[in-house]
Amino acid sequence: MRIRDRLGLSDRQQRIAAQAMQYGLFGMIAVGFYEGSVGVMVNAGVGFAVTYIPALLKRDYDIQLDPALVLWITLAVFLHGFGTVGLPGAEAHPYRAVPWWDHMTHTFSASIVAGAGYVTVRALDEHTDAVRFPPRFVFVFILLFTMAFGVLWEVLEFAITLVAQAIGAPAVLTQYGLEDTMKDLLFDTLGGIVVGLWGTAYLTGLTESLTDRLRARSGAE
Repeated sequence: MRIRDRLGLSDRQQRIAAQAMQYGLFGMIAVGFYEGSVGVMVNAGVGFAVTYIPALLKRDYDIQLDPALVLWITLAVFLHGFGTVGLPGAEAHPYRAVPWWDHMTHTFSASIVAGAGYVTVRALDEHTDAVRFPPRFVFVFILLFTMAFGVLWEVLEFAITLVAQAIGAPAVLTQYGLEDTMKDLLFDTLGGIVVGLWGTAYLTGLTESLTDRLRARSGAE
């Protein structure tokens, strides 16, 4: 049984929850503007923009995402944005005050990256007979794809921190040392493993949509 079935959430309820988190992200942008925090505005702003990707995929490419996937994506960016803001009156935001918050958001974000890799490779496998990706290869590919993206993200965080220190500006992304980086990569890997094990159950619809899109494009050419 799928998680959404266990929770008893209808498609409409999932859409309402995702929309509520969109409003929440917009509110975080306003809080960042009010407090003069560039980091909050950028993190919440990027997350807010990401929540519109499913609508753009539907409008421009006719790729329909399941409401549960839209909710999952929105939840991932919402938790990251909230981690930089926290509750009103709190002495520190969750990234500093809650030891496991960073691990949770990395796992969520990595699962989205892994999902994108999974859908792409499965759609290519279904689209053409010229290539075939065995299940074990798909699993290994997802792990490597997720880990590579995680390393790229950590390098980006490190570079942004160095630049911010050099020009005396607040860092939009922050690293907390080598141990933190290694833990981030471990939880990125965990996100990849989750998708590798259960991707078929939750991403089949999106894979079929992308496959149909590839076939339609090939037919048009």
